[in-house]
Amino acid sequence: MPQSNITVLTALIGLIAFMAFLIILINIFLRRRRDRRISRMDELDGHDFEFFCADLLKAQGFIGVEVTRGSGDFGVDILAEKDGVTYAIQCKRYSSPVGVEAVLRTYGGLAYYERMVGVVMTNQYFTAPAVEAAKKLRILLWDRGYMDAMMEE
Repeated sequence: MPQSNITVLTALIGLIAFMAFLIILINIFLRRRRDRRISRMDELDGHDFEFFCADLLKAQGFIGVEVTRGSGDFGVDILAEKDGVTYAIQCKRYSSPVGVEAVLRTYGGLAYYERMVGVVMTNQYFTAPAVEAAKKLRILLWDRGYMDAMMEE
């Protein structure tokens, strides 16, 4: 193989290796940035978490996003709409899995506010009884993984 072909091939291999290195660095940076947002979410108090969720919904194209008053909200923290569908959303910033009570309260708030879809949104995950109740009552469960995906979009 002529020397010039070897030089070109070596340069090409070096360029590919450099690009792979850059991609790895970018992925590490993006993962750390996402992890900082998630950990920030865990540090918020309940009321600030509601506003965090409201901002996240707005970024996802929800309109008419309204955080309800703190007490007497009938289990609903956010009212919103997307694509003609109205939502009643309860936000739970917990340090442990969310139980069935949140699902039941959301179901009650859904009826009270006359919304089409009820959602429990959390920085954690849900207990098995909560998942079972949500299926029967047709309440959507947006857990930590779902919120993570929303933040990545």
